[in-house]
Amino acid sequence: MRPDGTLAKDPTAIMRALPYIMPKRFDAQNWASDYVDEDIVRAFIRQKRREGRHVTHMSVLVAAYYKAALENPKVNYFVMNRRIYKRNHFCFSFVILKTRADGTPDETSLKVFLEPEDDVFTISHKIQDIIDRNQAAEHDNRTDKFASIAFAVPGLARFVFWLAYHLDLHGLLPRKIIDLSPFHTSLFITNLASINTSYIFHHCYEFGTTSVFVCMGKPVPDPQAPAGSRKKKMPLGVVMDERIATGIEYSRFFAAFERYLKRPETLEQRLDGKAAVGV
Repeated sequence: MRPDGTLAKDPTAIMRALPYIMPKRFDAQNWASDYVDEDIVRAFIRQKRREGRHVTHMSVLVAAYYKAALENPKVNYFVMNRRIYKRNHFCFSFVILKTRADGTPDETSLKVFLEPEDDVFTISHKIQDIIDRNQAAEHDNRTDKFASIAFAVPGLARFVFWLAYHLDLHGLLPRKIIDLSPFHTSLFITNLASINTSYIFHHCYEFGTTSVFVCMGKPVPDPQAPAGSRKKKMPLGVVMDERIATGIEYSRFFAAFERYLKRPETLEQRLDGKAAVGV
């Protein structure tokens, strides 16, 4: 029994065998590219802003992903020590740029926890709130502070991360450390479009429990659009751990993910589809 999940009982014998055949996460990585209709998402964002409601590309993408994951829960599984676990929560990690007190640029990793009653607006608020709290030049979040302490003493970092890795293997890593770690996450997402950069296929970390990594690239002209059209698409680079779900299960998940991105208005209500309390 791990603090972040329980041993999954539904995988088939073949699926349970995969972590023995491919014991490392980088052994089991599959790469896929996808495209988001930029015109649909941008029109939705502009409409909501005219209504006085703040949403972003990332909040729309995460909301669509989480809604699809609630319907296809195996994408929220993870593999640890050759066993497949069902995660008992959903969270996503991402990186932001910040400026140090001396003016030099820096990066920090953040993690947001979601609930089934969330919608695209509450997700957007959670993202903005944690960004605002971590943008201050003098502010270091708990992850930054932990890393600073680990590297304060020569040789300490090697021991700290070795210990954390082996405790994690046996389900003994404390929940406080797991909650602190951006590498223990349902989804890691990066927005390279924000720095006008093309998408990449980013590896899933061996340390931690990241099973899916999604990279958003800068929008590009739609190659299938009529000549003279200014229609654009946002490319996504997706890397996934094939040991947590079968091909058909991943296929159903991504079909739902794409469907919600094409109809972002469906993300304005509770993502689990239930009626709000009192409604």
